Amino acid sequence: MSGSDVKLTQYTHGMGCACKLRPQDLEKVVQELTVLKNPDILVGPETADDAAVYRISDDIALVETVDFFTPVVDDPYWFGAIAAANALSDIYAMGGTPLFALNIVGFPVKRLSLDVLREILHGAEDKAAEAGISILGGHTIEDNEPKYGMVATGRVHPGRIWTNCSARPGDVLILTKPIGTGVYSTALKRGLLSTEQAGLACRIMATLNKSAADTLRAFTIEACTDVTGFGLLGHLLEMTRGSGVNAEISATAVPYLPDLFGLLAAGALPGGTKNNLAYVNEFIDWPVTFDEYRKLALCDAQTSGGLLAAVPEDQARQALDALRSSGIEDAAIIGRITSEGPGRICVLEESN
Repeated sequence: MSGSDVKLTQYTHGMGCACKLRPQDLEKVVQELTVLKNPDILVGPETADDAAVYRISDDIALVETVDFFTPVVDDPYWFGAIAAANALSDIYAMGGTPLFALNIVGFPVKRLSLDVLREILHGAEDKAAEAGISILGGHTIEDNEPKYGMVATGRVHPGRIWTNCSARPGDVLILTKPIGTGVYSTALKRGLLSTEQAGLACRIMATLNKSAADTLRAFTIEACTDVTGFGLLGHLLEMTRGSGVNAEISATAVPYLPDLFGLLAAGALPGGTKNNLAYVNEFIDWPVTFDEYRKLALCDAQTSGGLLAAVPEDQARQALDALRSSGIEDAAIIGRITSEGPGRICVLEESN
């Protein structure tokens, strides 16, 4: 099939960041790996941060990440744009500025026209141009399923790195995009999504986190991560455990995509979302009134989600206002860091 005729989600068993290995399985494997000691490695794999950071001078450190996945939408151009935005998000989540990228492609050349691949790469190229960078090459293999992503390289000052392991008690948690893209992608594959909902999902996932990161640089960012395959609670758990703190969030303060719970009730449940809930469940204090759908929504496996930033309380409202003034209308204060601790997260019905 070619170009406009193709429905990419029909060519893959899973979709987007929901295809990540289960976090509990991944932990078992990576904990056996070792990293050579080097004082220039400023951020390594120890706290499951969004990217590696390597110092090359007193003023410059490289930020390096890789991300690729199967289609989350049917349209090849939008798939490329979303995958590019998702890969670049790791650079922004570290406080960095992208420099360039390389393509990673798996493509079923015997099943799909090369026109489809051309559209995927055009979508990624346009998104990279929006970020102000070039794609300088890459690597391709023939695969049974289409896959696309990037190796992204950025830079950051060694003294201005944002990590996911430095949140402090009293910090306020700000989220910059609504959640629910994993459910939406599954609903799209099953024919449950309206044209308007599909368009909304494409626009949200293809939105760079550049504007959010640029706006947040005017404030003190104690910790930051982006919300992707392990869901909101999974990535918040990485932050709380890495920082040695406990947190609480308000379920009603979290921004959700429209009709998210209705789609869950209709059976649009990604496998990655179920895995995420199983992983975080023992670390979460749930309200007694919470049903399974609300738990699943907070664990939904996102693709190209927003930034989750821990900001000092005295700057949080101003930071939120600045985000909304810059066009990030869904940005919301969703909770706070409550105390030092083992990383537990308390989910509240409403904010205190």
